Amino acid sequence: MNSASVNIISDCFIKPKFISEQAKKPTYFSPWDLAMINVNYIQKGLLYPLPNDQNFSITTFLDDLKDSLSATLTHFHPLAARLATIKQQNPPSLTIFINPDTSPGARFIHSSVNLTVDDILTPNDVPLVVQSFFDHHKAIDHDGHEQSLLSVQVTELIDGIFIGCSINHMLVDGASFWHFFNSWSEVFQSKRKNDLLDPISRPPVIERWVPDGSGPILTLPFAHEDEFIDRPYPPVLRERIFRFSSDSLAKLKAKVNSECNTTKISTLQSLSALVWRCMTRARRFPADKETGCRLAVNNRSRLSPPLPENYLGNCIQAMRVTATAGELLERSIGWTAWRLHELVVNHGDKEIREYMDSWVKSPFVYKMGVFFDGNSIQMGSSPRFDMYGNEFGLGKGLAVLSGYANKFDGKVTLYAGREGGGSMDLEVCMLPENMAALESDEEFMSVVRGNR
Repeated sequence: MNSASVNIISDCFIKPKFISEQAKKPTYFSPWDLAMINVNYIQKGLLYPLPNDQNFSITTFLDDLKDSLSATLTHFHPLAARLATIKQQNPPSLTIFINPDTSPGARFIHSSVNLTVDDILTPNDVPLVVQSFFDHHKAIDHDGHEQSLLSVQVTELIDGIFIGCSINHMLVDGASFWHFFNSWSEVFQSKRKNDLLDPISRPPVIERWVPDGSGPILTLPFAHEDEFIDRPYPPVLRERIFRFSSDSLAKLKAKVNSECNTTKISTLQSLSALVWRCMTRARRFPADKETGCRLAVNNRSRLSPPLPENYLGNCIQAMRVTATAGELLERSIGWTAWRLHELVVNHGDKEIREYMDSWVKSPFVYKMGVFFDGNSIQMGSSPRFDMYGNEFGLGKGLAVLSGYANKFDGKVTLYAGREGGGSMDLEVCMLPENMAALESDEEFMSVVRGNR
């Protein structure tokens, strides 16, 4: 690959096209949101081929992106705001909220890089330069007091275009991130340019959910930010995307369910079991070493009554199941998958409310080095999110890629496969020596190759 760096051509701020009365009011956070204040922004984006149309103008394209972004922010107005904090001393507490009054809007960056699409997609490992396709590199959510809560970066390649979004994780989880991305693409595709509010098919629900008997304003029990800010600095990692065909995943699911004499284990649970087993083997843990697998579970439909699918904010919980390395490798993959299946099906309204009630009684924030231990894996994102439906007039994207944010040894990010039909892509982050072992793991690679 050519040695190249990303050059910033221009940047500006985009405000909502219309300011509603609701948008003028502060928005307060849920426990799920407040716990995220110490983690990185969510950084995801899509790589597109440069249109063959001779009439394509990057200037017109950028203007259309900005106009549609402004219209979309009318619906997703918290993303155009900033964070603010009110401090109290007796007892010490911090009230953190979304303040619309002092923000210039969401940031919009136009950049370029002297690389081709093949330079990005051909290497086995995701090139490090991809991290430069996103704004807010290494920023944590607390930085949203001074930095934009949403930043869009559009990077021109020699024969492609990358659209990357960085959104403060206190405002969105994965479902809300892609809800915004889908809505922006929808507004762009509509090509409306008038003084009317552009409608969207799934308006977001802005009001935050808080546990019964608490709120509506929740606080963190700290006197100063230094008590909870702990910026993550992961070691040097390799990052590689493994692609799984729908046929290969169907065979894996059938094998797992057959071993357990059931039909209840999902494709995602089957794949998570495979990844947990094989990454544990690649790490060469002793047999008595306890290891874990965390699954990010969407709580919206699990609450009673359920939250709307369009709820804007965090509504996820990391569920963890443990086993020794020996148990994982000596027992069948079906045994592992069934453990994950039981973890998910037994997570409902009662468990969610108990967890939230315990947070209200004793609030905490996630610290990467504590919450994500080096003996476990974390399965994040979801192949259910509509990623390749975001076309922006460029056609179907070539790949979904992510930035620096929230990566550590053992982080696995799930994407829908580009070919659809139930295919999946896994973005795996591991220490270099362990990634090499995973690439040589026959059980894992046979499913990647589809010859299991």
